Amino acid sequence: MEIGFIGLGIMGQPMAANLKRAGVPLVVWNRTPQRTAPLAAEGAAVAETAAALLARVGIAFLMLMNGEAIDAALGRGTDAFAANVAGRTLVNMGTVPPGYSIALERDILDAGGAYLEAPVSGSRAPAEAGRLIAMLAGSSPRKEEVERLLGYMCTRVVPCGPVPSALRMKLAVNLYLLTTVAGFVEAFHFADGLGLDLSRFVEVLEAGPMASEVSRIKGRKLLAGDFTAQAAIGDVLKNSALVADAAHEAGVASPLQNACLSLYRETLDLGHGDSDMVAVLHAFAARTAAIRRASAGA
Repeated sequence: MEIGFIGLGIMGQPMAANLKRAGVPLVVWNRTPQRTAPLAAEGAAVAETAAALLARVGIAFLMLMNGEAIDAALGRGTDAFAANVAGRTLVNMGTVPPGYSIALERDILDAGGAYLEAPVSGSRAPAEAGRLIAMLAGSSPRKEEVERLLGYMCTRVVPCGPVPSALRMKLAVNLYLLTTVAGFVEAFHFADGLGLDLSRFVEVLEAGPMASEVSRIKGRKLLAGDFTAQAAIGDVLKNSALVADAAHEAGVASPLQNACLSLYRETLDLGHGDSDMVAVLHAFAARTAAIRRASAGA
């Protein structure tokens, strides 16, 4: 049976490519048609519409920006929704509010379909290498098959229980990532402000106990002034807001996260929404410039 993949953005395109390279009979669709070209070159079938894709498959992976994009792809809220989802397992791999996921599962079940959450931890480079970590929640008669397919995109699939446990887990992981990268960039900016050799600074960090794949990748990007997106500021800000909302709803303090939310928003406002999350460096630089202007005028 053919497998569907909807959403071929920064993450979705390499994830779908890994499925195809594993020999999965794949059908793809993307709102922007030209993004299907690399998958077509790999031998994937390209559907003209999301509905046409859903009509061909028993399992469809969704790697979409937000709930509005998911609703549009599935025809949720229209007469076409039931026909699009009945008898199929829809696997949401994007990061959406947990409450939205609960409601989507209910609607899909009511229409005769099945729903799983499988948000992933990782950026474009791990996606290209098939080294993402998936968090899986929900139930479906095809759950074992979904896990097998996830294995072509991920090095590990972690069961999380019922919906929306996987998305809540993803938000907790995101909080750690968002604050870690912001802290790393702040330290880089601090070292630069003190006139240190930045390559030596990165060398020390990479040699020490705090080194990680994230610090190594982001350190090289900062040294090179490379802001090409692996995880774009616009997406990072969206995810940061989701974490903040979840913390507020649960009554959980998240002061570091709140500070990072402000910094990522400032970065977006400075015009770096399509740049990698290390572009938060520009927010630190703007704050430093403001402090120095104030000092000079005192």
